[in-house]
Amino acid sequence: MSDVLTKLEEVLQSRKTADSGTSYVASLYKAGEGKILKKIGEEAVEVIIASQSETREQVVYEMADLWFHTLVLLVHKGIPVSEVTDELARRFGVSGIEEKASRAENG
Repeated sequence: MSDVLTKLEEVLQSRKTADSGTSYVASLYKAGEGKILKKIGEEAVEVIIASQSETREQVVYEMADLWFHTLVLLVHKGIPVSEVTDELARRFGVSGIEEKASRAENG
């Protein structure tokens, strides 16, 4: 699974220097963070709608769009995907209640 994310991250990184007229991702980067955030919001809504009334395949399709656009944001901000996967790994085996409490203590 992480191979797919790593390969996608590499492609998204390469799109930073691509022509925005021929690359959707390059056009998002050119439009800026606000546009990327708007796309993430739209995709999140589509996941919710699909989850309520669509097929399993449609949920998977919409979730892939959401993940894709969140990866675009990470690359835009210069945050390696590995930082997110490392954070998920850190949380593995930790109670969600404990993890949330530790954030409250440190926040």
